[in-house]
Formats: sequence, C-alpha cells, structure tokens
Amino acid sequence: MTPTPNTVLGVTLNVIASVFFAMMFAYTSLLTALDGQEIYGWRIFLTLPCLTLFMLFRGYWPQVVTIFQRLYSERYFWLTRLVSSFLVGVQLWLFMWAPVNGYGLAVSLGYFILPISMVIVGRIAFKDKMSRFQQIACFFAVIGILNQMMLSQTLAWPTLAICLGYPGYFWLRRVTDTNNIGGLWFDMTLSLPLSVFFIIQGGQVISEFDTDPQLLGLVLGLGLISALALAFQALSAPHLNLSLFGLLIYVEPVLLMLVALLLGETITPAEWPTYIAIWLAVLVLVLEGVRGLRKHRKRIG
Repeated sequence: MTPTPNTVLGVTLNVIASVFFAMMFAYTSLLTALDGQEIYGWRIFLTLPCLTLFMLFRGYWPQVVTIFQRLYSERYFWLTRLVSSFLVGVQLWLFMWAPVNGYGLAVSLGYFILPISMVIVGRIAFKDKMSRFQQIACFFAVIGILNQMMLSQTLAWPTLAICLGYPGYFWLRRVTDTNNIGGLWFDMTLSLPLSVFFIIQGGQVISEFDTDPQLLGLVLGLGLISALALAFQALSAPHLNLSLFGLLIYVEPVLLMLVALLLGETITPAEWPTYIAIWLAVLVLVLEGVRGLRKHRKRIG
C-alpha cells in the first residue's frame, strides 16, 4: 500500500533527519582529537554498512544491481561514477571538516544558497523554466552574494564548494539516470578506500583503541547519527510529495547556522545584509512552495 503523501508523519521524519544532520555537525566538536579527514573516514566506514542493511530491508538493492550491469554495458559509465563519487565525497568531507575548523557559517551559507544555484543550473542545463518567484529569489540571492564579494572579494571557498559542487553532482546523477539511493550507495562505496586511508593515516582511534575506549565510543556514535539521519530522510520521502520535500530542505541550513553560532562563530555587522538577502530568497521559494501546495490541494479536493 502506497503511503499517503504530505502526512504529519512524513514531515516529522524529515525534520528529525535534519536534526540528526545538525547533531552530526555539532558532534564534531567532541572529536577534537581527530582531524577532519579522519572524522570523514570514520563516517563513511561506519555509515556504509548501515546504509546497505537499510537498502536490503527496504528493497532498494535492485538499484545497485542495475548500476553494476550498466558498468559492463555502457562504455564510459564507470568514468561518470568516479566523478560522481569524487563530487559527493568532497561534500561529505567538508561537512565533517568545516565545523572543527571555523567554517561552520560558511557551510550553512552554502546550503542557503544551494536551492538558488540548483534553480539556475536547471535553467541552464535542462532549460527548466524559472517562475516569477524563482526570478525574485535569484535577485535577492545575487544581492547577498554581491555584498559578500564586496566584503572579501569572493565567497568563502566552502560556500562556493557547496553551492557550485552539489548542483554539479545532482546534474551528473540526473543525466546518468542514477538519481536514487542506489546511486548514493555506489558513490559512497567508491569512497571507501579513501576513507580507510584517512583512518589509517590519522591513526588516532586505532592507536588509542585499548587506552581510550571513550574515543572509540564517540566515533561509533558518529556512525550511528549519520546512519539515522540518512534513514529518517529516506523514510520520510514516500510520505511527502516533491514540493513539500523540497520545502523541508530549508530546515537543515537553519539548524547548521545555529550550531555554528553555538560553536563560537559570529556574523559581523557587515555580513548581515548577505544573510538577510539570502533568507529573503529562501522565503520567496518557501512562499512559492506553499502556493503550489495549496493549488494542488484545491485540484484534488
């Protein structure tokens, strides 16, 4: 039986997923003994088995089988998988590295800008039509970006990596027909050797395996939080239509910004116009989504 869309259950599960992602962002402050690379390595190493079990129990494994079959039948498909794995690997690494290196706000700003850049990429790459609301949102976003560039001549590189890198990743998944959880599993699996390398190179957890069990417990906790975040996000999708699922994306960057502020980062007075403009852009997109949901309910009502 297909789950009813737009249920309170779906919204609750999705918000819980965003809370877990924010918890993971804050959790890195407990792992100061590790550098960002080792934290990333453990996240991939511990999350992948949990994701595999989830896919097996939920019936998503045929998606992985299809990708393996395409590796043999399509000549350059393997190359797109390597590029895709690299693009998402950078994002997953940055998410772990940024909060312990003072770039938490830069990452949250990147996630705020991301929906705008996705709209622009859709317009350029797939000729998607931009609605009036999306045009207004892009106008506000450009104002915010220009203000930030006037302050520092450029956006912080983590911000650019997210708002430019993620659209490239999703574009590649769309054109190669791997925009599903099976594609994510394959990308993470290709990252596994690098994650093991980072774990061995850092060596902090391995060297203190017997002497500091608390550190091992913290690392295992990181893997659990990461797995729960992915699981709750995947479980919410069947209960939500695409519009509402898209609106809930904005919960995460708000929580990430709050975490960054709690970790000691600050927004300078000169930076407030940037954040206000980006928030206005997000608000416009939210209003468009709410408007679309109301029209949909009237049609089915």
